Amino acid sequence: MPIDVAALRTHFPSLTHGLAFFDGPGGTQTPTPVAEAITRTLTGPLSNRGLVSPSERNAEQAVADFRAAYADLLGVPARSVVHGRSATQLTYDFSRHLAKDWRVGDEIVLSRLDHDANVRPWIQAAEHTGVTVRWIEIDAATTELDLDSYERALSPRTRLVALTAASNVLGTKPPLRRIADRAHEAGALVYVDGVHYAAHHLVDVPALGADLFVCSPYKFLGPHCGVLAGAPDLLEALQPDKLLPSTNEVPERFEFGTLPYEILAGATAAVDFLASMDTADAADTAGAAGGSRRERLTRSLWSLHEHENALRARVEDGLRALGDAVTVHSKAADRTPTVLMTLEGRDAREAQAHLAARGVVAPAGSFYAHEPFTALKLHDPALRVGLAPYTDTEDVDRLLDGLAAFL
Repeated sequence: MPIDVAALRTHFPSLTHGLAFFDGPGGTQTPTPVAEAITRTLTGPLSNRGLVSPSERNAEQAVADFRAAYADLLGVPARSVVHGRSATQLTYDFSRHLAKDWRVGDEIVLSRLDHDANVRPWIQAAEHTGVTVRWIEIDAATTELDLDSYERALSPRTRLVALTAASNVLGTKPPLRRIADRAHEAGALVYVDGVHYAAHHLVDVPALGADLFVCSPYKFLGPHCGVLAGAPDLLEALQPDKLLPSTNEVPERFEFGTLPYEILAGATAAVDFLASMDTADAADTAGAAGGSRRERLTRSLWSLHEHENALRARVEDGLRALGDAVTVHSKAADRTPTVLMTLEGRDAREAQAHLAARGVVAPAGSFYAHEPFTALKLHDPALRVGLAPYTDTEDVDRLLDGLAAFL
């Protein structure tokens, strides 16, 4: 079913302020069911995890529900799901876990397309261990990855290939399975930054070829945290530094300290909301639409994909109508509904301020995408426009009218 955007929007209290939000790639607005789940869990009764008191069991249930929800969202077993404060924190943690087995002479392969959260942790780990860094370059004409450079970068010494499933600034989606298969042929692990991808597509971690996949629920209607999905046998093989009394069970041994049970509950509620977006009531998370949660996610996220593609076409048509004053840098054939642009002779931050005065939120900057900006010689700041489930045609028209007035 198509998404009833007008009905969907009623579940987002922030939309009553009259703002048109195009900052979804940096973090989405929060629907009421997510906030209610956080409040309900936090106000308890709630204690540290255990099986004796109701408050302990509530904490246990929050953790179990979280793992089950992200198993359904990412297509992995529940014991593959690791919570973290952010995708950046998880990547730093796992760079240290993996680097314990690296030796001088080993190599890793990184991508010029990536957010710095999937670049700097690996570079720093390589520096500490004497490992060589190789690069997959970007084709400036298409903003696609240059796969010939990838073939040159791979070798029998490659231990890891780290890359994005979708660029957070350009929207480019590289041929991830093809890249992963070649990495595995070389004997390397594949670490995938799925933060931007998971906001727009149903994820199937094994089908993508990822050994480790990280995402951020706050990019798809949830609270601020990170989630990592890892192949169970790989998680069993990794031995993180940890406190002596803490459990050595997977995935708990990768989660340090007391978990934020209320955040886990909110992240679970976000998955349930995503699964019901194409129903008559997006807040009905009880499965009334029929099928397993994974099946409902499949239907709902396909509807979201159709909705966002239609709006992306409207945005791009409108930008073309503005002529040479706007240069769109998002050129890949396969990409998310995210558009990066520069404005001829104008400062993108001035455009951001002009739009904000008209109630349109579209940020300017480089968005931690240091490698893409450097490789493509992009001007910082650039203006980024990203779509979200609650974006409607009126929002798009307000954006385009505001840009036309600014120019």
